[in-house]
Amino acid sequence: MSEVLTQEVLTEIDDGILVVTINRPEAKNAMSKAAAEGISAAMDRLEAESDLRVAILTGAGGTFCSGMDLKGFLRGERPFVQGRGFGGLTQWTPSKPVIAAVDGYALAGGMELALSCDLIVANSGAKFGIPEAKRGLAAAAGGLIKLPRQIPGRIAMELALTGDFIDAARAYALGFVNRVVEGPAIEGAKELARRIVENGPLAIVKSKQVIRNSFHWSDEEMWDKQNDILGNLFMTNDAREGSLAFAEKRKPNWTGT
Repeated sequence: MSEVLTQEVLTEIDDGILVVTINRPEAKNAMSKAAAEGISAAMDRLEAESDLRVAILTGAGGTFCSGMDLKGFLRGERPFVQGRGFGGLTQWTPSKPVIAAVDGYALAGGMELALSCDLIVANSGAKFGIPEAKRGLAAAAGGLIKLPRQIPGRIAMELALTGDFIDAARAYALGFVNRVVEGPAIEGAKELARRIVENGPLAIVKSKQVIRNSFHWSDEEMWDKQNDILGNLFMTNDAREGSLAFAEKRKPNWTGT
């Protein structure tokens, strides 16, 4: 089932997976205000509908996102959503997982969108970079502060100061990309998403929350904070169903309770 949120963002549902496509191929999916709002609306839908378990963010026409629409920038347009950042995603995250499916270029804000997702699947020909310094700008949508938390700091520094690109193989070697595929990235992303959808929905949400938040926790507080998030997870119906399904050698029937 497909739906058009705006002409610049398309959505499709595939067995619990919400596919969100930036649809500005004529501009190499450069981010506009309308596209940012479309992505934000799609993430609201991901949160609101219990049947949706994971989202994939991708781009039409063989490019993920080439960054901010500079023509719009010169007109005074800012492709941000209040409280959510560039592209509606760089300053917050939904509770459910989001996978970036990267073909072609993920540059500047496009790379910052990718690094704001929980997982990244890239085509072998993909290129990543934060080249803002080449235009007298800076990667202020997360590249400077989030990238050093995901790859070695000296490499992040080099990318920010030189503006040079890295290919998918290098991104994978650095641990920035989860999987590199030869075909369209969306196919690899869907395969990964299906593996997530097989698992307990409460466990997925809470595991993401712990991993996302624990970077800031001290050794003294990390166990208490983890327990606060997990709460009664081990007492839920899904926890019992998962164990019972394992014993009975069948697939679990998750209820999210």
